[in-house]
Amino acid sequence: MAHGDKPYRVYRGGRAQGSVPLKRKDRPSGGRKTTPASPAKHRRWLPRWSLRGGGWKRRIVIALAVVFLFLLTWTLASYFALRNGVQGASKRLGPRATQALSPMHGLMLTNESNILVLGTDHSNTADRSAANRSDSIMVVHTDPSRHRIVYLSIPRDLRVPVLGHGDDRVNAAFQIGGPALAIRTVSAYTGLSVNHVIVVDFNEFRRLIDALGGVDIYVPGPILTKPFDCPYSASRCATWQGYRFGKGLQHMSGRRALIYSRIRENRLDPRETDITRGAHQQQVVQAVLSKITGVKTMLELPWLADDLLKPMATDLSAGDLMQLGWIKLRASRTLHCRLGGESQSYGGAFEITPTDENFSVIRMVKGTETPRPPAGSSLYAPGCSTGAMLP
Repeated sequence: MAHGDKPYRVYRGGRAQGSVPLKRKDRPSGGRKTTPASPAKHRRWLPRWSLRGGGWKRRIVIALAVVFLFLLTWTLASYFALRNGVQGASKRLGPRATQALSPMHGLMLTNESNILVLGTDHSNTADRSAANRSDSIMVVHTDPSRHRIVYLSIPRDLRVPVLGHGDDRVNAAFQIGGPALAIRTVSAYTGLSVNHVIVVDFNEFRRLIDALGGVDIYVPGPILTKPFDCPYSASRCATWQGYRFGKGLQHMSGRRALIYSRIRENRLDPRETDITRGAHQQQVVQAVLSKITGVKTMLELPWLADDLLKPMATDLSAGDLMQLGWIKLRASRTLHCRLGGESQSYGGAFEITPTDENFSVIRMVKGTETPRPPAGSSLYAPGCSTGAMLP
């Protein structure tokens, strides 16, 4: 230590002017100030997703998890319920019909498909109890790439070549060889590859429609039927005039829809004959198919699936039915077409002789030709409609 230096610092008494600091600020060894990290800033840039705390983010995560589990549970329950019903429907169809179908290459969701729908109503009266013809014949063409569904009606009295049996009514194919021959006959005449088939028993349809809560059907004109299947006592049935249907959209129960599908004659419109009965049946079938593939029914599949398939025999799997429901949900265009021709008598029986316009209708179904309505005033003229179903 140099001479005169003191080993201590001398402080003079008194107080400097200005505020007195309450706390000494810490300084790093380098002499620069540092500011402690703010917890708020970290929360601003790095959100806390932990479910242990509260907040809207926690509620969103929980809600998404609940929705996911619900959808997974519903999908599995619907699939297994459908699978149980499909197994019974497949047994009722039989292997011969399955072998007659054209295989699909890919999923229904991404590829065009044709579903042949055959409606039978052979035991409603004693004189028809032994008959087994298909009273209603319809091809459902799905075109998912263009979000389009086409319903092609085929009159049951249309005279076509029945494979191995010469020319006959198209509905005779079902009587002769069951669904297998009906599939081959329709495919050979229309040129459409039939990929799937549904056979509907109208006698069982009543329970199905009631299980669905009824169906909505548009009645094109007022109807007064002849007395048949009278629901009253014998004394009242003696003076009963028949069933009445008003014009317009009507919500029908299973019993009401079954009666509508069996109308052979309209006393208020002589143009309606046994031919229009097939159109009524197709309306009912189409309404049921639309209801089955609707959103509400899809949500109720775990409880309804078994009842939905009891009146049917089909090769469609549970996955196919769910795909069909999705295609129906996404479809933005619906086309109603029918084949037809000129009415003639063969051996005293009424039949429809097909015309070349039928092949133009097939091209409309495929989407290679612009849809056109039936030409002329004939009740059986072929054509297509983008509106209501053709009679």
